[in-house]
Amino acid sequence: MPLVMAIVNVTPDSFSDAGKYYTPAEALKRCANALAEGADILDIGGESTRPGATPVAWEVEWGRIEEVVKGAVALGARVSVDTYHPETAERALEAGATMINCVYPEPVPAMAELARRHGAALVIPAKADMAAAEGVAEVYLDPMIGFGTTREEDLELLRSIPAIVRRGRVLVGASRKRIVKKLTGERTTGKTLGGSLAIALWCVNAGADIVRVHDVRETVQAIRVWQALRAKSQVLGPRRL
Repeated sequence: MPLVMAIVNVTPDSFSDAGKYYTPAEALKRCANALAEGADILDIGGESTRPGATPVAWEVEWGRIEEVVKGAVALGARVSVDTYHPETAERALEAGATMINCVYPEPVPAMAELARRHGAALVIPAKADMAAAEGVAEVYLDPMIGFGTTREEDLELLRSIPAIVRRGRVLVGASRKRIVKKLTGERTTGKTLGGSLAIALWCVNAGADIVRVHDVRETVQAIRVWQALRAKSQVLGPRRL
């Protein structure tokens, strides 16, 4: 089964949850709930990467997530740190995280060095130079849906997943992205679950290894039903008319 990565935003300005899990206590409740709902990985971030977000120093970012990372590790979870700051990534790995989710190509060489040293997995943009991550045992390529892209570009990125899969492991984070509203005309905030699930299943069907999502329970349920249907159809084979 593809892995489901739960998004845990410990930020006051997240576009998707409006800072709902900003306090460490609330973020840790989110972690526990996500695990109970079937999450395989918790992706903890302390800086919003939404369009127009104000960058923060690594000290601020780490201050937001330190307690959450350590608490999530104590829960027995596989923890990923969502950051482009090597300083934050190093401290998270020292605290027990085992994956770095780096959203920009520029820090990849430094992040790869940390991953090699700590034996951690590394997520990098699909457009990044793979040579920079040489020697990292577990590398995932992210097509980066919604990062300064148009609707047409996002569609092309989603359609390109089979090609990216041929290059290596793939992680896709397209949950609650603007592409759903752009494709459907939906204007109500928080009403993109159906579209997000459709994208997740598309990615899984295309060969993605990890889907990074907000709605863990619903995504796990959808993938399990899809897998059962797919397994049954493969056993029976095509029906002759």
